[in-house]
Amino acid sequence: MYNTTKTPVWYGELRTARGNAIVIHDKQFPEAKAGRIYLYNAVRDTIIEYAEDIVSGNLHDLDKAKIKAAEDAYGTAWDSARSEFMEKHQGWVEANATKHKPLITKAKAKSKKKNEVDTGSSDNEPGSECLDREFANGWSGEVEE
Repeated sequence: MYNTTKTPVWYGELRTARGNAIVIHDKQFPEAKAGRIYLYNAVRDTIIEYAEDIVSGNLHDLDKAKIKAAEDAYGTAWDSARSEFMEKHQGWVEANATKHKPLITKAKAKSKKKNEVDTGSSDNEPGSECLDREFANGWSGEVEE
């Protein structure tokens, strides 16, 4: 199974009924959907999204000699495919790597100056001048028909 804790780029072999293929996994790839993984497939010369639970049992480590042979054989194609893939997904990489800032910020409550006095009343409170004017004509709250 691929293990990128030791190296940022993992070289391995995907063994299937259709045949075997050298695959490469890069830690810098953007995260795939849940349960999926991106691997460069050397036979197809492209980066493919695989179902991780299906391929994980079929991924096998390469020994040092085979890794060196894979680097020599597929290094240029791998670099090209990786660059193209990362360009397409650059927005994903930036979104995952940067800290998001909220678009809407709450306004901080302004502190009152030392000389300002809080009267504690507003126009809608009982006894305020606004309500006194509104009910001056004796409105009882009932709707006339």
